[in-house]
Amino acid sequence: MKISLVTPAGRQSRAGNRTTAVRWARIFRQLGHRVVITEQDDATNADMMVAVHAWRSHHTIRKFSDKFPNRPLVVLLAGTDIYSFQHSHPEETLDSMDRASALVCLHDRVDRAIPKRFGKKLYVIYQSAPPLTSQRGPNKTTFDICVVGHLRDEKDSLRAAYAAKLASPASKLRVIHLGKAHNKKWEDAAQKEAKSNPRFISLGEVPGWRVRRQFASSHAMVISSVMEGGANVVSEAVSAGLPIIASDIDGNIGLLGEDYEGYYAVQNTEALATALQRAETDPNFLPRLAAQCRKKQSLFKPKGEIEAWKRLLRDLCE
Repeated sequence: MKISLVTPAGRQSRAGNRTTAVRWARIFRQLGHRVVITEQDDATNADMMVAVHAWRSHHTIRKFSDKFPNRPLVVLLAGTDIYSFQHSHPEETLDSMDRASALVCLHDRVDRAIPKRFGKKLYVIYQSAPPLTSQRGPNKTTFDICVVGHLRDEKDSLRAAYAAKLASPASKLRVIHLGKAHNKKWEDAAQKEAKSNPRFISLGEVPGWRVRRQFASSHAMVISSVMEGGANVVSEAVSAGLPIIASDIDGNIGLLGEDYEGYYAVQNTEALATALQRAETDPNFLPRLAAQCRKKQSLFKPKGEIEAWKRLLRDLCE
């Protein structure tokens, strides 16, 4: 088939939406299909469309659906679709979901958050990530926690930095952030925090190899998001063998499991500070989290993601 793969994130973007689209394009090509990635499709004669983001891609989804009503149309539900736009912009978001032949989600709790009528269309496809190519070796002179992702409201990006300020004077804790500021407000906030908080280091946007190197030298990763559709950085950290301290939102629980021990109350600085202190001082805590993450590694293998897409495409084309 010729597949039109639409994403709102531009070619130069390192945002999750673009990363997802590029990985899916590679999978589709492995399965023998032709793929064109665009930000806005012109409704050319593709056999199928896969659209990343129900609300942001609504115009393109509607145009393709109107022109080719009998052709397969797959829509990825982003975290903002699930937890924000279906409520703030229901007309466009729900229309995209109605028009879709199949809805893809990235964690196993999405069915709880969307209208029940869409349940029969829903496919959970876990995002894959390769393991590190070398052994992890956390820094021995400092206790390094990494935070990976764009600085933006949905990520609650500076929560770990705020929590680090509550660490005891004897603590060796450092919070190292990697990711681009979403706007000037966040850029200024990160710079201000870095100047006033000696435990916080902001490296800005970096290439993927630099993120993996940080995974190798960090003791744990914090994902502090307020909402997530199923963050690829979680699968990357799990595949790297890096323990995760995560906000207790559905997007994290849907990947790490209800019995995972590394959650803290979302947006609660004191709760995160307590978790970070425990990570640094309790010799059993991080090894236990690492063991729980290892049990999840099979979910995020590339073979599993390929097989999930193979099943979905087969279901649509039968």
